Amino acid sequence: MQVSDFTEDMPGELVLNSDGQMTFLPEPLPPRIAWSDDLISVLSAADRAIGRLAGLGTGPLGRIDLGLLIRPFLSREAVLSSRIEGTVAELSDLFLFDEAQTVEHRVPDVREVANYRRAVEIGLESLKRRPPSCSLIRELHQVLMTGVRGEEKDPGRFRERQVFIGSTLRIEEARFVPPPWQEVTTLMQAFEQYLQAPSSLPALVRLALAHYQFEAIHPFEDGNGRLGRLLITLQLCSEGLLPLPMLYLSAYFERYRAAYYDHLLGISQRAAGEPWITFFLRGVCIEADDAVQRVGRLMSLRREYHAMFQTARASSLTLKLIDALFISPVVTMRRATKVLDITPAAAQAHIDRLIDGGILREMTGQKRNRIYLATGILKTLDEIRPATPVVRDTGGGHNAT
Repeated sequence: MQVSDFTEDMPGELVLNSDGQMTFLPEPLPPRIAWSDDLISVLSAADRAIGRLAGLGTGPLGRIDLGLLIRPFLSREAVLSSRIEGTVAELSDLFLFDEAQTVEHRVPDVREVANYRRAVEIGLESLKRRPPSCSLIRELHQVLMTGVRGEEKDPGRFRERQVFIGSTLRIEEARFVPPPWQEVTTLMQAFEQYLQAPSSLPALVRLALAHYQFEAIHPFEDGNGRLGRLLITLQLCSEGLLPLPMLYLSAYFERYRAAYYDHLLGISQRAAGEPWITFFLRGVCIEADDAVQRVGRLMSLRREYHAMFQTARASSLTLKLIDALFISPVVTMRRATKVLDITPAAAQAHIDRLIDGGILREMTGQKRNRIYLATGILKTLDEIRPATPVVRDTGGGHNAT
């Protein structure tokens, strides 16, 4: 870590750990914020974008229709957040894992992605009963790291060793060195107080600051980046910004990965809070707009599929199976039997109707244990928007692990 890169304005101090190595100790939140016209403008745009997305839950589409999409949107977030850390798994792999865990032999990283999705689900359920806290953060970290790489690094416990960030094995060459482990508990207690305390700051600004602080503290030996991004989703709901978890920023962070890291480090080095908050809020605008459009395309696809089978002779169970595909676009005869509460032979008949209609495609080529994929739904979920220019800080970056 280059000490000369840190200015007198940095929101913290450089301190030596017990081994005489230089580390960065962040100040408690919140910092002073310079409210430029640009920042105010992008905050206003982000608030409007969030409002449009939140309105979907109470508008003509209704909560029931949107409920179909919570798990697939969360699955997409799990894939993209894990991809930032170098995890190799596709969205189709995750859905296949749900139905046939043997896919893990071909895609070992898929369990890491599944753990991420499970941690978000547990966190959202927990926040219905209690405020965000250190105990919840530790619980979610344990879920995130169970049975995957890094599980030997004390999942669910704050670190008790020095960590450093960067593409090097030497701490002296690291781009950023988080605070000594002895400071982590105190820092996280202050972080918990920040999350729970009332504030006059706009909620989206609070989220941007909280994400930076978590990554600067780096409270665990591994998994900090994924957990930090996971917390954004939880805060969006706990702060009352969204009625349903439909906004995820990992697609934006993954697309502009270098800028993401640069902005985080820029705060630590020279208190470049405004560029980071602006970058974060632009991500909210882009991904909220993407979510609204993606929901629209998926609901249009659902109406198209329903229209194909809404005849006097069609079974309502076929429509029910179609809806189940929007929750997960991978289906087996066993899943169809359970969803429709009918015999395996009858379930296969409904599957065959969807194959004939071009909605499902068989994936295995086997006579037994067949797996079917709704390719149109998966394509709509997985398609990538064209990139748009963003402001990039030039001061290096936290490699969030």
